[in-house]
Amino acid sequence: MASENTGKTLSRQDIDFNLFEVLDVGALSQRSLYAEHDREIFGAVLDTAESLAGSHFQSFYRKSDTEEPVLNNGRVETPPELAAALAAFTEAGFMAAHAPQEEGGQQLPVSVVQAAYSFFQAANIGASIYYFLTVSAGNVIRAFGNAEQKARFLEPMLEGRFLGTMCLSEPQAGSGLADIRSRATAQPDGSYRLKGNKMWISAGDHEISENIVHLVLARIEGAPAGVKGISLFIVPKHLVGPDGKPGARNDVRVMGLNHKMGYRGAVNSLLSFGEADDCTAYLIGEPHRGLDYMFVMMNEARISVGLGATMLGYAGYLHSLEYAKQRVQGRLPDNKDPASPPVPIIQHGDVRRMLLLQKCYVEGALALGLYAAYLVDEERTSPDAGIQAEASLLLEMLTPIVKSWPSEYCLEANKLAIQVLGGYGYTRDFPVEQYYRDNRLNLIHEGTNGIQAIDFVGRKIRMREGAGLALLAERMEQDINNAKAPALAEFAAQLRKDRDRVIAATKSIVGDAKPGQMGRYLANASSCLDMYGHLVIAWMWLRQATAAQRRLDIGNAGAAEAFLQGKLAACRFFFRHELKRLDHWLPIVAAQDATVLETNPDWL
Repeated sequence: MASENTGKTLSRQDIDFNLFEVLDVGALSQRSLYAEHDREIFGAVLDTAESLAGSHFQSFYRKSDTEEPVLNNGRVETPPELAAALAAFTEAGFMAAHAPQEEGGQQLPVSVVQAAYSFFQAANIGASIYYFLTVSAGNVIRAFGNAEQKARFLEPMLEGRFLGTMCLSEPQAGSGLADIRSRATAQPDGSYRLKGNKMWISAGDHEISENIVHLVLARIEGAPAGVKGISLFIVPKHLVGPDGKPGARNDVRVMGLNHKMGYRGAVNSLLSFGEADDCTAYLIGEPHRGLDYMFVMMNEARISVGLGATMLGYAGYLHSLEYAKQRVQGRLPDNKDPASPPVPIIQHGDVRRMLLLQKCYVEGALALGLYAAYLVDEERTSPDAGIQAEASLLLEMLTPIVKSWPSEYCLEANKLAIQVLGGYGYTRDFPVEQYYRDNRLNLIHEGTNGIQAIDFVGRKIRMREGAGLALLAERMEQDINNAKAPALAEFAAQLRKDRDRVIAATKSIVGDAKPGQMGRYLANASSCLDMYGHLVIAWMWLRQATAAQRRLDIGNAGAAEAFLQGKLAACRFFFRHELKRLDHWLPIVAAQDATVLETNPDWL
């Protein structure tokens, strides 16, 4: 096999199955916002994404790892293939695929756009960072910027002429945004002078685009302490004149590049703002509302990180699956004839177990990511205000799981892919080791999994007196009742039983979330998030199995027979093997075990 990854990285059949059979995304064309679209158009969008991802992104995936960006005389140099890929992405309409038609966009459903973006993430995750940050930053400007800011910055971002970033972390603060030191001082013309340093800035500097639009968190002089005093600013790399063209260089400098174990194709930098006391910044929205505005971007980012982690797991799964079909080694246990030919390793039970486990992880995570994207569509476009509100609440409840579960368990899938390949798996002659290195970053990206756990346990399960938890249980119950096929009865009953056990354990501890006791209440937050993650993925598998069984019962499966049977097999495996992990997490959570807190730091 070639060292460059040229194989299949994502199943189009699985994308279509989730969009059109599980989620019924085609019905969104009945809504006024999407009335000009239909399933045929959605399919054409996915066709283009699949083709373009293969021809322009996957083609330099290995090169983006071996020839990472370099800082040369103050300029960041990237492989020429990156600029070409982003130009093709923009020319095909993907930079503005989500945007309203009045902005020159295609006004596509979020679920279809995220599915299309998945092909690019599976093909080259590092390259996908540039458009992802641009789209997300543009969404913040659209939602909270003024008319001049939209004209000056959003329009060229949708055209791909300007690319975007988000600048939150600082060298001394990391994820502790309450401690950021960047400062902004108001100027007579309404702009601000900004001064400070930002760390871990993806796509922070390059020569790919005409300009870079940084969204920067900083404090206005005299602002309240803590997160309530943070404001959000637009800071362009080049100042933009009245004609909309980039002009003089702003006082923003790249001080160094971070060299990472993965995502090496994405520039990651330390930026200095206002080193010469001349950094021009523009306030977005109201003062001291910066974190609220940025979290619009962050919540989208967490769905994208979850899907990106899924895609890396998926690409590794498909590569190891193809390898296992071709690689011959050993004989089956009951064959004692040394003269008989060796068999493809997929015939061996343990190899099949590793492949089935990967399938459970990556296809379950894909279903969850696309379900979350569909909830965004419901939140924004449902004609029923009640459905909109429920979608918003359920999305808020699920977002920590959407980000954290795939980044944890699709990384596990990458580990299994390496194991399937054996010694070849950890060589650079095959892409599975690169998938693993790339995916390891996703446990940290956009809020570490530990932070997601604290948010989930500390806030999400308690918000609105448990309304989100009740809605999650209700949605599960609807799908349990829809799983009417006899072949699914075992799993529907198990999901109901396990859901009730998990919620009972949760209700038994939420009363302990009191001042002075929060440390103990949150001590096992990660176990709680893992527990809910597995429960939610089991729910996703029941939904997929219901759709697959329905298709089989109709009798028109045709060439999809093996695919549908694979869905049922993976559902069985997840329920019978993986969901049993709840028996490990449940007693830890319910008992509020304090072993961690009782361990003196000096003992470690």
